[in-house]
Amino acid sequence: MIEPFIVPDNMKGSRIRAFFTTKALDGSNLTLSQEIGIPPDKIYMPIQKHTNKVYILRDSEEPVIADAVLTRKSNVLIGVAVADCVPILLYDPVRMTVGAVHAGWRGTAQGILSEAIDSMARNFYTKVEDIFIAMGPSIRGCCYTVGFDVIAAIKKSVRLDSETAEGNFVSSKGDAFYLDLVEANKTQAISLGVSEKKIWISPECTFCNSSKFYSYRYAKGTTGRQGGYIGLTG
Repeated sequence: MIEPFIVPDNMKGSRIRAFFTTKALDGSNLTLSQEIGIPPDKIYMPIQKHTNKVYILRDSEEPVIADAVLTRKSNVLIGVAVADCVPILLYDPVRMTVGAVHAGWRGTAQGILSEAIDSMARNFYTKVEDIFIAMGPSIRGCCYTVGFDVIAAIKKSVRLDSETAEGNFVSSKGDAFYLDLVEANKTQAISLGVSEKKIWISPECTFCNSSKFYSYRYAKGTTGRQGGYIGLTG
């Protein structure tokens, strides 16, 4: 039986609830609500459009176009839906702030994770060194073939040094380029000052494990969604 939840090791604690789901859940707020015992109206999902927009959830819980959500509200679960893109969870235990980020290649190229981290600092006075990050299951560099234009766009968004210029998130086999979005976002986070020791990464590739996760590439089009969720407990 497929386990419906994956809990990041670096986000286990009494003050937060953080997890990634598998296709064992159908992706709806109602099903998730029934599984974890939280009202459906206390699960907030943005309208994702592959942007670099960050929404600060304070009072209004009306869905807005954004690909990252940050909040300090308790007893509200924020999340993002994915089917190959990287679901990223953020947690600042000092300022008690959490975030959920949807990072596809377009969002990564626009620096969506950097925007979310910068917004945590501006809006909640988060110090980058206090941030914990968890990156959930997504399509990895073993399976994600892309064009050179995508590689070029990603490189512009990532602050490279001489040691990470090619090897960490770009590889090639013959004439094909392979992109690892997790490694690109990890590089982006570290370049901003996030400690590598505070970054948890799921080892699972959604394309390789299509029986456990939804994969847009594997399905060659329409498919379901799993998600990444995080919230502060009361």
